[in-house]
Amino acid sequence: MPTVILLDVSLSMTRPVAPAEGSSGGDVITRRQLAEAGLSALFDFVAANDKLEFTALVIFSSLWEVVVPFTRDFAELKKALLSVETFDKTNLEVALEGVRNMVVEEWGVSSPCQIILVTDGSPGIGPGSLKQVAQMLSDPKPDDPPFPLPFEFSNNLHMVLLSTPAELQQWNSQALCQRLLDANRQNGKVHSVEGALTVKSAQQMFTALAEEHYSAFHAKLVCGHLSSDVQLFPPPQKLNIMRDFEVVSQTVSSELSICGFLDCSDVCSPPVISRHLMLPLPNKEKSSVTSGEGGAEGGDKTEEKDNGPTPSEVGSTPSFCVLLHGSLKVENLVALVNVGENWYGLLHSCADSKKKSNLMMSLFEHGDKAIPWLGRFHLLGPCSAFASDPYGEDSNKTPFPVRLQDKRSYSQNPVVWIRPNSLQTDIQKILRYARKLPEKTQVFYKELNRLRRAALSLGMTELLSGMSQMLERECTILPWTAHPDAAMQLTHAAKMMTSAVEKGYSYSIIPLSTNFATDT
Repeated sequence: MPTVILLDVSLSMTRPVAPAEGSSGGDVITRRQLAEAGLSALFDFVAANDKLEFTALVIFSSLWEVVVPFTRDFAELKKALLSVETFDKTNLEVALEGVRNMVVEEWGVSSPCQIILVTDGSPGIGPGSLKQVAQMLSDPKPDDPPFPLPFEFSNNLHMVLLSTPAELQQWNSQALCQRLLDANRQNGKVHSVEGALTVKSAQQMFTALAEEHYSAFHAKLVCGHLSSDVQLFPPPQKLNIMRDFEVVSQTVSSELSICGFLDCSDVCSPPVISRHLMLPLPNKEKSSVTSGEGGAEGGDKTEEKDNGPTPSEVGSTPSFCVLLHGSLKVENLVALVNVGENWYGLLHSCADSKKKSNLMMSLFEHGDKAIPWLGRFHLLGPCSAFASDPYGEDSNKTPFPVRLQDKRSYSQNPVVWIRPNSLQTDIQKILRYARKLPEKTQVFYKELNRLRRAALSLGMTELLSGMSQMLERECTILPWTAHPDAAMQLTHAAKMMTSAVEKGYSYSIIPLSTNFATDT
């Protein structure tokens, strides 16, 4: 999950922080310096616990600028953080618009993103200020330009306010920020310091944010008597699903239990909600550190260290996770893993290049029927439990997809588009009949209506538009020897594929009535 740090570099961030009561004088600290100290603590935490995280640094005032594009080099981020300049006033609308364009261009709309907006919480004045933006969201007008929120992509917007509780209460900043989060479908949270505004309190606030969203996820991978401690990148998010008669709220278990193995060809490309890189964890080692000889402070001290998995440690330590990865890769298999109550995932080898591959875990939707053609997961069993091998003696057949035992008298051959070549075959069949018009008029419209009903059942209205364009193209490339009725039927069918969408599933496109007289 990539992260965007959106740092306010306006003049209001250079305001000094009032010293706490009872504290001695000293160097004056600005809110900008507090932001630098807090973000440095955040970068250190992420580098130690979620080192595969991509992070970008963006600054804004009345304009916005990408200082460091998405990178895993946190030393570069910390260095750039100390070198940015100060500019004019705050414009939140411009900053959010810039972040939206940046994330969509780099990651698209399917990748979730963390956005950490660091500002002082001052309401400001004029266009783009926090006060003006909140007022515009509360009372929108028809002539207002479209606001960047909500973002098209899944996100968490964290608004970090570097001001004292008294200042935030005076400005009503938290309520104004909450209106932005409401506009973002409540995806996010407002963060502020507790008590005095100091370097320590700012670092604690950023560290608490990091612990909540960037803590490493450790689990135990179990298969029979074999087990291995693993770590998942990025950490899996809590599952919250609202269904017709229940609300499902569940987290990934700390024990991942492998249920069995399947051929890659049987699973194909299943629908997943998230993917996570799985790495083995080395055993914690203890090193003895001896202080100076003699004295009351002498003696032996032990210090426990866990620096995370390094290539040398992973390569030299026996690990079931490494064994599993190699086996799945060589045998072309996947492992079905139980990650929670009635919740499953898939372990498989994923190649980044020709020479490098990783063990990945893909999570399914909640339920034991997340892959329809495999049936219910709890009904799957080992091949030895069957009277004969379901894959055949030569492993030349497969028991999937699971078929119903009883056939209903009114059932017909259903349209199945599990694999892309199935959809391609249906479209090519229609185009072959289209080139043989008018002899194949009846079967052409039969297959066309069959595809139309299937597309409407699955909600694939874009397929109807695409099919219409293909029929129009077939009409333009007809040879000069083609029957005139062919062009008329293709034009009619192309028009009806898009205009008859609102007529519903039961409607059927009928051939165009024509009358061509023949000379005798």
